[in-house]
Amino acid sequence: MFRALDVFTSTITTLGRLGTGHQVAKLGPRPERVLELYEFEACPFCRKVREALSLLDLDARVRPCPKNGPTYRPWVAERGGKMQFPYLVDPNTDRSMYESDDIVAYLFEQYGVEPPPLALRAGPITDVSAALSGLARFAAGGYYRRARAPERPLELYSFEASPFSRLVRETLCELEIPYDLRNVARGSPKREAFQKRSGKMQVPWLSDPNTGTELFESADIVAYLNDTYAL
Repeated sequence: MFRALDVFTSTITTLGRLGTGHQVAKLGPRPERVLELYEFEACPFCRKVREALSLLDLDARVRPCPKNGPTYRPWVAERGGKMQFPYLVDPNTDRSMYESDDIVAYLFEQYGVEPPPLALRAGPITDVSAALSGLARFAAGGYYRRARAPERPLELYSFEASPFSRLVRETLCELEIPYDLRNVARGSPKREAFQKRSGKMQVPWLSDPNTGTELFESADIVAYLNDTYAL
């Protein structure tokens, strides 16, 4: 019953944002080094940046910053000067920035061909839409739960509009588990390589180099993360 409710409410979040992030846009230059994103899943402003990453088929080293998180939140405050999210670090240009609208505009200018779609540049309308769509998930992905930190970051194949992937990202965030996000929305040139590696085109797909575990199915992944890392 709870599983069905989770899927239903996560789907509402996707529909509330009109599926933004399910299909890649026209792609510009590719970064040589992976972007770093400090964010938390329940944050509507962070959602906008994750949508932009999916649209631009950009990978990111995600460092989850749930409320009360002991690791990455203090780091952002020390590095950037304030406790605000999302926070993007681009080692390719030595740029670091707050403010979701600035980050979205920067990503499309640097790694896209066209301006951001209307769903990401409608100002307050975008912000309200991102906030209201997330209400269906309540505080999921917002608050830290005690966990054992992995020695090496995990790897997640996902895209922002996938309701099943969202459930996995929420758990990763709550447990403050760092992971490398591999976006493979529809039209992604990385899909073929991903299918060869995993055996089929399905997300979410989690790879944990700490245990050698590789998993499809969001319910199985969430159970694995809780059993392996939650305290």
